[in-house]
Amino acid sequence: MNLTRADFPEGFLFGAATSSYQIEGHAFGGAGRTHWDDFAATPGNVVRGEDGAIACDHYHRLDEDLDLLQGLNVDVYRFSTSWARVLPEGRGQVNSEGLDFYDRLVDGLLARGLKPALTLYHWELPSVLADLGGWRNRDIAQWFADYATVIMDRIGDRVWSTATINEPWCVGWLSHFVGAHAPGLRDIRATARAMHHILLAHGTAVQAIRATGATNLGAVCNLEWATPADDSPASKAAAERYDAIYNRFFMGGLFKGAYPDLVLEGLEQHLPSGWQNDFGTITSPVDWCGINYYTRSLLTEGEGAWPRYAQVEGPLPKNSIGWETYPDGLRDFLLRTRDEYTGDLPLYVTENGMAAHDKLGADGSIDDTDRQAYIGDHLEAVREAIREGVPVQGYFLWSLLDNYEWAFGYEKRFGAVHVDFDTLKRSPKNSYHALAAAFRR
Repeated sequence: MNLTRADFPEGFLFGAATSSYQIEGHAFGGAGRTHWDDFAATPGNVVRGEDGAIACDHYHRLDEDLDLLQGLNVDVYRFSTSWARVLPEGRGQVNSEGLDFYDRLVDGLLARGLKPALTLYHWELPSVLADLGGWRNRDIAQWFADYATVIMDRIGDRVWSTATINEPWCVGWLSHFVGAHAPGLRDIRATARAMHHILLAHGTAVQAIRATGATNLGAVCNLEWATPADDSPASKAAAERYDAIYNRFFMGGLFKGAYPDLVLEGLEQHLPSGWQNDFGTITSPVDWCGINYYTRSLLTEGEGAWPRYAQVEGPLPKNSIGWETYPDGLRDFLLRTRDEYTGDLPLYVTENGMAAHDKLGADGSIDDTDRQAYIGDHLEAVREAIREGVPVQGYFLWSLLDNYEWAFGYEKRFGAVHVDFDTLKRSPKNSYHALAAAFRR
């Protein structure tokens, strides 16, 4: 890594990110059951059937982890609160232990000079609400707004920023059409309703949060660059459909109040009645937009019913999951987001990182040269966008810690800090030390 803080504009923010279910240990502190607990308990869904019951035990090791954050020399910590920890039944009775934990977390960040960047939902839906249809049920928009209000009434006076729902594509499409994440459905009607209700819940929550007096609210979307596998018209059309579903549906809903025709051709008949009337709420103004970016996909025409695309393996270097390293996609998304959706609105890269093949050295160090190169290349892509006038104001690494990586269990490691999941010992990797040097003020 050759870039340092000095290579970015004055006031540019560096951060690190985690999420509640992936690190906290959901078996502690009165947290309720989530649909990820149910999904993981179903054979075949998660590597080795692993869940987030213990995870990194962040719940009991909070101060140690906040010290690691401080040592990384970041400005911002992007964390999430767990809906099921705060409201075990999804609604109604509040779990005071849960709110007390997030109180300690925010106060610990402020005491260390770090900005708390709150995300309200990072995928751990309370099982009780899943039983009521979860994201398929329109009522979830108000349930989510009520939960957001509970959180903001407790810590909203001290957080630097608030985002609503992390990665709507994962919550909607990946979880209801592909079936790879909880609740593990493969149902096009469920998918259409979930995708729409996610955006409705976002807008409803933004309005509720504004009513508490909070400011600096944002939306966070994960984007994946879609490249045709060849020059054929069929592959180009497949890439356009993929782009429309993955990227343009959510960005278009949030910032244009419209869904792409390429998505409506498959989903419109399954959307809830009167969906067109919800855009006034969905487009409730936000103060910034966050982009999570990791990779691209190569697309060709697929068989069968809509959406008729298929992914093929690309030629570029890959991480340990098999995702290609393609930093140009991050630069191009930052440019496209400004030009087509957000204009002068501040942008943040709210997640970017690499699942690397970490190697333990003879001296006990953990060599993750590939991760350092990945981060350096993507920081350079951010610099290129800034030079083109894109108002990018921060970059947040995924992730501070190795953690529960959803359907991959504890097998894939994104952390700058290694976690031994038997002993829970933390060991900073070489990338941690390199980043701490790069981010030094």
